[in-house]
Amino acid sequence: MSFRPLLLAAPAILMAGLVLATPASAAVGSVLDDDLLELAQATPPAPPAAGTDRRDRMANFNPKAFCLDRVARRAGNRTYLKIKLDLKPEQMTAWDAFAKASDAADVKDTARCNALPPEMKDRPTYVDRLTMEETYMKARVERIEAVKPSLTALYTTLSPEQKTVLDRPRPIGGMMGGGKMRRHHGGPR
Repeated sequence: MSFRPLLLAAPAILMAGLVLATPASAAVGSVLDDDLLELAQATPPAPPAAGTDRRDRMANFNPKAFCLDRVARRAGNRTYLKIKLDLKPEQMTAWDAFAKASDAADVKDTARCNALPPEMKDRPTYVDRLTMEETYMKARVERIEAVKPSLTALYTTLSPEQKTVLDRPRPIGGMMGGGKMRRHHGGPR
């Protein structure tokens, strides 16, 4: 977690506290100042321990758990999306077809995940990494092909407002991929 955005905002917040420091707001300002001072004095996260380079972290990587987490996030994202879409009764048949296709894809993905090792003994070679990426991409395409027809049918039933909810950009992996924004080589952190 980075405190940089909070620290950059601190001078503006402190100035606002000084400008608004009337007798009635003095107590609130002092609490805010104490909180900011405490935040400014907070110790940044410790760097990784000596000897824990990328290879060491890679050795602790659990491909099976990582994969199963992605499946769980996708299922959670579908539930979130269903609530956000505020579907009408006449849209539920299309939603149910989409959910059924997604659930079937999750079952296949879970089986793939369970076939993965729970730990990586050695750092994979370049060819191993390329093979893993290819396998993942093939599974991803298979999932898209399985889910897209029912998602397309659902999309046609949505109102413009609901389409706006569904069309909103999502982090890489989005609704069906799950996960956080990822940093690509050479890209911003």
